[in-house]
Amino acid sequence: MSSFETIVTRREGDTLVITLNRPDRLNAAPPAMFDEIGDALDRLDGARAVLITGEGRAFCSGADLTGREGSQSISGGEGAYRALTRSYNPALLKIARLGVPVVTAVNGPAAGIGCSLALAADFAIAARSAYFLQAFVNVGLVPDGGASWMLARLVGKARAAQMMLLGERIGAEQAESWGLIYKAVDDAALAQEALTLAARLAAGPTLALGLMRRGLAAALEGDYASALAGEADSQRIAGTSADAVEGITAFLGRRPAAFKGQ
Repeated sequence: MSSFETIVTRREGDTLVITLNRPDRLNAAPPAMFDEIGDALDRLDGARAVLITGEGRAFCSGADLTGREGSQSISGGEGAYRALTRSYNPALLKIARLGVPVVTAVNGPAAGIGCSLALAADFAIAARSAYFLQAFVNVGLVPDGGASWMLARLVGKARAAQMMLLGERIGAEQAESWGLIYKAVDDAALAQEALTLAARLAAGPTLALGLMRRGLAAALEGDYASALAGEADSQRIAGTSADAVEGITAFLGRRPAAFKGQ
């Protein structure tokens, strides 16, 4: 696949695997890393699921505040604003609007923008040694990457305040018990668990799954009547797909459906 400087991409069957690849920096993310994530998402090349993970001991330790020569790469509020609006936020919006499911395999610390990236997935699976951290309060900054929106919806105001205002680490098992993530697993099992889940999603009815993602996103902001109308529209689209024909035929024939993502 295409070569990048800060990430590595590969295909595992119908799954596009994106690995954050700055292990010497605990995968601290310069703006260019999120630009490259966005570029990779623009080139699915038929992939029907996406898996994002980190190389080495961390998933992502946050935004990289230093340049290649140790100089500051995100300087002051204006620099942070530009990096967020031009690089970090557009990549996260691409994940939210993607037509295929997304899994994150959180293999270590997920801090700052790395926490936002981990939680942007439909399913976040974390190694038991991993943790989630909003440390902005310790340096006089505020959570970004959509964290204030996501955390309040995932775990409620009180727990979101605990993470944001107190800057406390939330371990993988606690994150699972809160409903912050899908599952915590043994470190040695993480890679296979995540790939297995991604493969299961990639074998599903891709159009319908994409419409489900859209419906879930809309439900977080809309009212009940809007949800009913949106579901009806999505059902009209899904109902004309080849996968729907296959699914109904398989159901009537009492056999497993063989979805093609069409």
